[in-house]
Amino acid sequence: MRKIILLASVIIATSFITHKPETLTAEERKFAIDYFNKTKERLLNDVKGLSAAQLNFKADSTRWSVAQCVEHIALAETLIWQYISATVKQPPTPEKKSQSKYTDEQLIQLTIDRSKKFKAPEPLQPVGKFANTDEALKYYTNRRDSTIAYIGNTQDDLKNHYLTHPVMGTLNLYQALLLIAAHSERHTLQLEEVKANPNFPKQ
Repeated sequence: MRKIILLASVIIATSFITHKPETLTAEERKFAIDYFNKTKERLLNDVKGLSAAQLNFKADSTRWSVAQCVEHIALAETLIWQYISATVKQPPTPEKKSQSKYTDEQLIQLTIDRSKKFKAPEPLQPVGKFANTDEALKYYTNRRDSTIAYIGNTQDDLKNHYLTHPVMGTLNLYQALLLIAAHSERHTLQLEEVKANPNFPKQ
């Protein structure tokens, strides 16, 4: 009888065993913060001093202007963060680890690869949601700085919480954070393509 009770106790105890939370390592924090800062500075430097004509130049009617690229980056910065913030409050899903297809490095490279084009979802379409590019950049910078502070201090179990990206599939929340910066870099590359157009206004 005692053996039966002991066995039952072990089964019950085992059912309450949870995964071991995984906080970010010092190396992961540094890599992410450096990447966030680098991509932020690149964007801000690329648009600094541009005139209205330069900000709104479009190579053709199907292409985005620099201003539209900035708006899209700013909107995505917050939308992706909102998904992360909501997901981290849910129970962890470590069993989804096997569904994740990419390493952190692969995720970044695939995101910034401009040879593959995707249509932005409707909430991220640049349709003039800001009064001007300066306002979009302020919105972007506030969100970016807040995210960098979060990365530097969070003890959240980011590696065992997963979300599903429509293109990249299953990502843990650390990867989702890296995606924010990689997405910014992708569209900074896009606006650099606009600036490289031979018809881009001189001033």
